[in-house]
Amino acid sequence: MIPFDRLPPGFAESIDNPPADPVHPRPAATVVLLRDGDDGPEVLLLRRVRSSGFVPGAYVFPGGRVDADDSSAALLARWHGPDPATVAERMGLDADASPPAMAYVLASLREAFEETGLLLARDADGVSVASAANDEVMAAAQGRLLTDDDLFAPVLEQLDATLRGDAVAYIAHWITPVVEPRRYDTRFFAAAVEGDSEVAINPAEMTDAVWLTPERALERHREGTLPMVFPTVHTIEGLAGFDSAAGIIAEYRRRDVPPILPRLVRTELGVGLEID
Repeated sequence: MIPFDRLPPGFAESIDNPPADPVHPRPAATVVLLRDGDDGPEVLLLRRVRSSGFVPGAYVFPGGRVDADDSSAALLARWHGPDPATVAERMGLDADASPPAMAYVLASLREAFEETGLLLARDADGVSVASAANDEVMAAAQGRLLTDDDLFAPVLEQLDATLRGDAVAYIAHWITPVVEPRRYDTRFFAAAVEGDSEVAINPAEMTDAVWLTPERALERHREGTLPMVFPTVHTIEGLAGFDSAAGIIAEYRRRDVPPILPRLVRTELGVGLEID
């Protein structure tokens, strides 16, 4: 629930008068990066800059909009995992959907590298690539990608790297409520990080990065020291209680993933969300 005094002027009143023609949601993708820690699996959360146009100051998963180049043939050639037809079936999309299912998956991995310096890929020898936090070649590759999203395929080619599609699971589908002026149709994925998990954030978009167990993340959220929006909290709740990152991936590959379109509701103290 968001208190009334933290909402934009007139926002609460807009709930009572939803638009007859809601804004069409933009395709977006998010990835929950996981690693195994001493106390169990951990999730990576990034804090958005205060000047961000979307959930400023909140801790979020890496992610962003799906771009046209995210389904290019050159990028698909750098993918090692389920074939596009299998991915489309898993995500409930037609083979000729626009954007195609693979674009969401590839966008999530691109955004992860842009925002964290962690590339879910292996080199030509089958070894997991290093983090941009402590490797000059990877740092330069991350810098190139930050200047132009369309460079993801050329960056992978330069590194002779293949994306680890076998480490990715589709876990959620959230659609922004119809009353919002900025709406996204977001597919959530989870991926287990191999090897080095030191993060190199993009300071233009993020101010902090933390690895936390789901239980500790939820505890800090309740304490008020880890602000998160509802879909992030709801997703983390579903990650609690597992023994390993691999266990989370395996479990979510078995689950159905229905679309979630929350409703904004007015309460006595502010505005909250309801889902069926």
